[in-house]
Amino acid sequence: MFNVFGFYKFKKLTALKKNKIILQNFFNKTNIRGTLIISKEGLNGTISGKSKNLIVAKNKIKSLLKFSNFDSENLSKSKFQPFHRPKVKIKKEVVPMGIYISHKNRRNDHVDPKKWNNLIKDKNTFVLDARKPFEYEVGSFKKAINPKVKHFREFPKYLNKLDKKKPVAMFCTGGVRCEKASVYLEQKGFKNIFQLKGGILNYLKKIKKKDSMWRGECFVFDNRVSVKHNLSVGSYFICSGCRNPISLNDKKSKKYEEGVSCPRCYDTLANTQKSRFRMRQKQIMLAKKAGRKHIFQKEFK
Repeated sequence: MFNVFGFYKFKKLTALKKNKIILQNFFNKTNIRGTLIISKEGLNGTISGKSKNLIVAKNKIKSLLKFSNFDSENLSKSKFQPFHRPKVKIKKEVVPMGIYISHKNRRNDHVDPKKWNNLIKDKNTFVLDARKPFEYEVGSFKKAINPKVKHFREFPKYLNKLDKKKPVAMFCTGGVRCEKASVYLEQKGFKNIFQLKGGILNYLKKIKKKDSMWRGECFVFDNRVSVKHNLSVGSYFICSGCRNPISLNDKKSKKYEEGVSCPRCYDTLANTQKSRFRMRQKQIMLAKKAGRKHIFQKEFK
């Protein structure tokens, strides 16, 4: 069993190149996998490993970068290692939106999952899904609106169109995208801005399915692909052709071919691409029969 730890922290960071090398080497030595983004404004990541190693890794990150607590964190479990390798990346921003956030200008507008339902039930509340369209299609809250923005840096153009008089209730996977969006809206004069504390993952962990207003599953950026209530592994897979999430119903389509295509990409892939993907899938199947994992194997369920 592996523990999966998601977190972020807004804090002024320095010596990024030096700390990247230290953390990358540390993850390699302790068999921690996942992705950690560090920038001048803070850090954001999801890492996984055995429980003991993960505790050590959390303490290492906090001691090296000199802070005592994460702004937000969530913990879940997986029967398989959900990441291929450890990656530490340096970025200009934790989330690319063109604005800088410091710990001081973070808003105190986080709504606990237990109070979230009442907020979004209000007919005057505008419920905003701040994630990408393909994430929204996997699952979302009832009556939530998705801006259908493919790149987060384009998000401000959509936010500028919102009604300042209406309460805005935002949510995303772990909360970090909403942190940036809420600061942006405050700068634009919005007064009633709320965000789901700890994001969707915190909601699915704390709210029982019978009391939930969530519909579908939640996409996650690792080999679990999606999670359900109580953060159990979901039913979605990743298409090897277009790298988008696909459902069990998608797999029943005539346009689905394992390791090659799905209904979304079947008509857009060139024959040369399909031939190449079929060769790759053949190698994966041969490796499976031999009891080995192939370097291109993406599905672990």
